[in-house]
Order: sequence, then structure tokens, then C-alpha cells
Amino acid sequence: MSTPLTCEQIQAMLDNSPFIAFCNMRCEAVDPERDEIRMRMPVRPELERLPGSGQFHGGPIASLVDVAGDFALAIALGGGVPTINFRTDFLRPATGASLLAVARVRRAGRTVGVVDVDVLDEAERLVAVGRGCYSTKVG
Repeated sequence: MSTPLTCEQIQAMLDNSPFIAFCNMRCEAVDPERDEIRMRMPVRPELERLPGSGQFHGGPIASLVDVAGDFALAIALGGGVPTINFRTDFLRPATGASLLAVARVRRAGRTVGVVDVDVLDEAERLVAVGRGCYSTKVG
């Protein structure tokens, strides 16, 4: 394992992706001891379910789950990893100015890592949960 990535290093990687930059996903905190990352995504008209609804479409929520899961592993591995599979379960409509994803590594094996992700609205209500499987080979 390499030196854990900082939030600033992760943000530079996020900003390098046109899609992630378009969604304005931001690294808020990393905790290498807990294998955890916190990422925020603000609402914008292009991410809404219906015009002016203030309600996030499911696609951007699923993207937030995938990206947060990937970078939870990246903290310890030193870079982004390919997604093998992920799922998102939507629990309630996601509204408000932004969503917070809290991703925790469940297991990082020799070839596959598993990450659980909670997505919270600004009132700290759980709006979605996800689980991702990722290769642990950086690249």
C-alpha cells in the first residue's frame, strides 16, 4: 500500500474527469484509519428529475455512489480503480441543495474490494444506499 491520498489529491482526480466535474462532486473529508470518504454533490438543473423540482434524478445519485465507492478504495491504493459492479437502492426522494455520500471500505482483497455507501440529504435523512465491487488494481 502507498501513502494514503489526501482530499486535495482526490479532488484533483475528480476535477480531471469531465463527467464528475460536470456533476461538481467534491471531496469533503477522508479518513484513512476508517477507510472512509465523504463526498458532496450539489443539485443543478441538469441533475433534476423534473424541471424546477429540486429533486435529484436517480442517475446522478447512482453516479455519486459509484464515484464515492471507487475513491474510498483509492485512498489506500493510491489511485482510482475500475468498477466491477455496483447497485443503488433508492429509499426516498432526494431533495435539497446537495447530497452527501459516505463511503466505507468493507473489504479490500488482493483482486477485489467491496464498499458500502450511504447517501444523505441535507436533513441527514438516508435517501439511498449502495454497494460497489471494484478491482483493487489501480488504473
